[in-house]
Amino acid sequence: MSDLATTKMSSKGQVVIPENIRKRLKLKAGSQFVVVGDEDVVILKAISAPSMEEFDTLIAEARKQAREAGLKKADIAAAVAKARGRN
Repeated sequence: MSDLATTKMSSKGQVVIPENIRKRLKLKAGSQFVVVGDEDVVILKAISAPSMEEFDTLIAEARKQAREAGLKKADIAAAVAKARGRN
């Protein structure tokens, strides 16, 4: 069920998310969002860190894909060094 509300942007670019929406979505101070803007549409998508179980699943999948691609630890170290400009 979606709620409809209006809000204004402050001179500092801040927008208040109405209380009923914050409560329903369990948003707290410090909540983080991805912001997408296209023409006259602005979308805020709440994001949060994955749980430890979700993180474990992500790591397992990344390791599986790395094995399938034939990556070795040395390849990862070289990629990190290159990204840091130390190649």
